[in-house]
Amino acid sequence: MKTWTGWLAGAALLGMGSALAAQTTAPAPPGAPAAAAPRNPFQSEPLGDGPWDVDTADAKLHVEVFARGLDHPWGMAFLPDGGILVTERVGRLRVIRDGVLDPQPIEGLPPMITAGIAGLTDVVLDPDFASNRTIYLSYSKSHPDAGDNPTPQANSAMAVLRAKWDGGHRLTEVEDIFIAEPWYGAPPIPQRCCGQGPAFGSYGGRMAIDKDGYLYVTSGDRNYGELVQDPGNHIGKILRLNRDGSVPKDNPFTSVPGWRPEIWSTGHRNPTGLTIDPATGTMWETEFGPRGGDEVNRIERGANYGWPDVTQGYHYNGEPPKKGVREVEGMTDAVWAFGPPSHNPGNIAVYRGSAFPAWDGNLLIAMMNRSLVRLELAPDGHVLAQEAMLADLGQRLRDVRVAPDGSIFVLTDETDGAILRITPGE
Repeated sequence: MKTWTGWLAGAALLGMGSALAAQTTAPAPPGAPAAAAPRNPFQSEPLGDGPWDVDTADAKLHVEVFARGLDHPWGMAFLPDGGILVTERVGRLRVIRDGVLDPQPIEGLPPMITAGIAGLTDVVLDPDFASNRTIYLSYSKSHPDAGDNPTPQANSAMAVLRAKWDGGHRLTEVEDIFIAEPWYGAPPIPQRCCGQGPAFGSYGGRMAIDKDGYLYVTSGDRNYGELVQDPGNHIGKILRLNRDGSVPKDNPFTSVPGWRPEIWSTGHRNPTGLTIDPATGTMWETEFGPRGGDEVNRIERGANYGWPDVTQGYHYNGEPPKKGVREVEGMTDAVWAFGPPSHNPGNIAVYRGSAFPAWDGNLLIAMMNRSLVRLELAPDGHVLAQEAMLADLGQRLRDVRVAPDGSIFVLTDETDGAILRITPGE
């Protein structure tokens, strides 16, 4: 069994060099310039031009800026021609060709709420995209009564749309195939427990399609955790749909009275990461906890992951979890939990590729506390070792994907957002 790398404070030294390791307690000579203030891990810094060469525990990395000029990019999909579709949370869909960001956004999107972390979230291609040109987008949909310029105080819901894209600058045949219930967000906001946040947060909205062509979508708790354990809504659930938005007949709760038939799993807070291991079919998910308790979950059919009754984090008002921290009957524990403090995981990927053979089967997580985390798994799926990388870039990371050639692409969740490409270093 490998030894653990130190969590965050220590593991950050495995990022861009090890300058901190060279610090000394000896006094500076007279007239020497004052030492730079230590980096604040919760404060972003301007992204340099790069490239950067990074030594990690099992690989040497070459990190370069593949593209920049994006406003809070959230999700990406690799196109058959080598291009990349990218969502910007502020409500724009962009395309990158030959490493160049097209300055003109793709039009045809519906009105949406874009305050806080609401907005345009994920994009996935239909398995038959090369022939049918169909894509799926998840977003924070405002209620039709809110009009074309909705405010954060409007009722809203996580929604999934399907559209055709011919490679130009406009979507066609745009239609919503799923809208989470209930609509929520307009005043008066009901009294809620545990010091929960604003109604225009925690939408979820990460998507994945399995080898059989089913579409999975994460739906967040909307900062109204009391709704999650109610099976009669879509709040705090992972949903399984046919690609036209209809319900697969073999979903776990289609014949259970009182359950929404789209539900695949429940007990989630704000699931911002979802992936399916192409080698094994195992589904992995990441989600925010409250103060700590951010989770990595192995998603199983019909399982309940506990929120808000079970959490390894701390409720914002200090209230203890209603049923416990872990090992509660009827609930499925996380494979891994971060914090406290919170580390805010973004998307997750399973590494399968030839560029980094030592990482085969490892989990990669884009963290919004400004690091790329690698988890090494045992054959039975438990975590053997962890490593935090790229901390010295000072960037919030939102999405991570493994490209067809085995290189790794990472989105920085910044106003001056970028796509980073990671390849083997010298």
